[in-house]
Amino acid sequence: MYLNDIHIAFYVGFIILGLIVGQFVGWMNKRLPEYKKVFSKDIFKEMKTNYKPNYILMLITAAIYVCLLYFFGIKDTIIANLDLIKFMILTPMLLSAFAIDFKLQIIPNRLNLTIFEVGLIFTFLYGISNVAIALNMFLGMLAGAGIFLIITLLGGVFYGKEAMGFGDVKLMGALGLFFGLSNIIIITLVSFLIGAVLSIILLATKIRKTDEYIPFGPFIVLASFISMFVPFEAIKTLLIQIFTLGMYKG
Repeated sequence: MYLNDIHIAFYVGFIILGLIVGQFVGWMNKRLPEYKKVFSKDIFKEMKTNYKPNYILMLITAAIYVCLLYFFGIKDTIIANLDLIKFMILTPMLLSAFAIDFKLQIIPNRLNLTIFEVGLIFTFLYGISNVAIALNMFLGMLAGAGIFLIITLLGGVFYGKEAMGFGDVKLMGALGLFFGLSNIIIITLVSFLIGAVLSIILLATKIRKTDEYIPFGPFIVLASFISMFVPFEAIKTLLIQIFTLGMYKG
């Protein structure tokens, strides 16, 4: 039995892998804020005695992995599969950034640095076959970090406090290596759009108070997942319609 020209056995395998990785994400969320090593020799012992699986997180990871398999498929060569592989590796780190920032209002430096390091590896791998792609990814890194750094500095100048944390700046710079220049700009716009809508909802429902800090990391993560699965042109067209109030006929 095949689904989108991929044998159903691959989907079953990706579901199982996603469940395992999702459990590992829960472990990351526990260790990273405490500045402890994620890859510890005692990992299996501690997970068996002190760790309770987050089944929701496990199911979300498995669902994302299945979607990645469906959208990107499996190609004949490793280079051709780089998009699938890089997003499979990025997914647990994004989920961890979402959960930790939502709960503690921080994105651990070790997590951002790992995303950056993995991004550099993939940039090199892409550069083997196409230097233009590698250059685009470096530009994405500069644009992602640069835009958010400017916003943060301007917030300090005009409001006397950071508009967003430097963890967000680092995260966007690292993500630029995965998404490239055009997509990181799209992620920036979509994250601000999602942030504005959800912030209004949170304030209107009094889940958050007006003087209470709302972490921006989760909005970046949501925008990143949208960019993974929705074609660039479709997002661009939608954003143009939203920001021009439907007046742009292009």
